[in-house]
Amino acid sequence: MIGVAPGLLHPDLPCRRPELAALCRDILDALDLGGGDFDLRVVGDGEMAALNRAHLQLPGPTNVLSFPAEDPERPDYLGEMAVSLDTVAREAFLYGQPPRAHLVRLLAHGFLHLAGFDHGPVMEALTEQAVDALALTDARLS
Repeated sequence: MIGVAPGLLHPDLPCRRPELAALCRDILDALDLGGGDFDLRVVGDGEMAALNRAHLQLPGPTNVLSFPAEDPERPDYLGEMAVSLDTVAREAFLYGQPPRAHLVRLLAHGFLHLAGFDHGPVMEALTEQAVDALALTDARLS
């Protein structure tokens, strides 16, 4: 399930469920996690700051949070993620990246955490592999 916070608008980022669902499917396929089931909440900085404080006891918003989980009734379930489009847009500007490419990078990062990967060279390489794979079919990533 994909939930989008009401009123969330970023002209350079997908904010509608169908577009986000297609993007997530493409990322999962690029990571060889196709068929994985997940829940995604797309939020603004205010809600992300509350999630970050509640789950990690950290102040302020972050870009993506991942919560790996198992559900016996959903055998392909990877877990839950939250992503702040406000932070994605701000970071893309700061890093000089296309906003959509930065969103793909962060979603791939989150999916890899759901699949059990930790930070490090393998995770970084797989993340960039997903961005590169999607860039072949989406000019908005370059």
